[in-house]
Amino acid sequence: MTARNKQLAKLFIRILITAGLLGLVFSRTDLGQFGQNIKTAKWGFLIIIWTLTVIAFWLRSIQMRFILKRQDCEINTIKIFGASAVTSLYGLIVPGLLSTGVKWYILKQHTGKGSNVLSSMVYNQATDVVVKVLLGLVAVIITNPGQRWQLPTICGIITIGVILVCVLLLNKRTGMKISAALSYALKPLPKIVRSPAETILEQVKVFQTTGYRFHLLIAGVSLTASLLGVVIYICAAKAAGINVPAAALVWQSSAVYILGRLPISVANLGVREFTLIEFLALYAVEAPAALLMSMILFSTYLVMAAIGAGCQITWALSGRRSTRS
Repeated sequence: MTARNKQLAKLFIRILITAGLLGLVFSRTDLGQFGQNIKTAKWGFLIIIWTLTVIAFWLRSIQMRFILKRQDCEINTIKIFGASAVTSLYGLIVPGLLSTGVKWYILKQHTGKGSNVLSSMVYNQATDVVVKVLLGLVAVIITNPGQRWQLPTICGIITIGVILVCVLLLNKRTGMKISAALSYALKPLPKIVRSPAETILEQVKVFQTTGYRFHLLIAGVSLTASLLGVVIYICAAKAAGINVPAAALVWQSSAVYILGRLPISVANLGVREFTLIEFLALYAVEAPAALLMSMILFSTYLVMAAIGAGCQITWALSGRRSTRS
């Protein structure tokens, strides 16, 4: 089988998984009630949600500029923001981590340093994942959705473990040893999980000689953008008429984000809907309301994809003008 046929086969499998998950979601949803929820939704929240989405993307672009600058790659925030938006556009077809290849190509074209861009992107992605995981764990500890002491205890232990691993991994003296130990521990895992994790460990080595101030700066920007993402979830819940604790939306947003990194669906469709319906059910939220909230969140993806399409057209036109001149 050729490489092109393999890509088509993977895309076909993702489409099947997406269709299967969406079919399962709609089979559990009262479409009549869903229609009523649409009529009673507070659509004024959409403007706030879309505005916060653009701001969050801008913050992450600033975060990426700091990281690229550390790698001697000078590029302005506007260009990074445009590359992120274009990635959202292509992400409608190519899911999760795979769609970031588009962003890498754009940034490489403007910096001429492919390996530096790759290291920066992996470090950036790893930082976002760690921040999201820690946010989710802390939120689970606070809300304790299972109403048993075991879950907060386990989450607390995992939180401490994640922080210790990050500190030791980014330390110049202990980083190499931790990387080797983690690489060995990853061997039993499936390739779909092991391969991206090994890539992250390999690329993070570049940042093991960087001081803690830099890591704290990047983590702080990532945390701010993540908290904006939580506010987006809160607004989406309000728009759909859902009233649940804010902390519950923190860990649910983290869960959706982490699952969305897996290349198993198209534009995270199906995964987001199924996850929200199942998790919000813990708070007695009915499936129609959860589905509406998910659709509102999906609209933010479409907004960024539309901005990406505009950036793509603008760059193409400017490229033609440069060629003619």
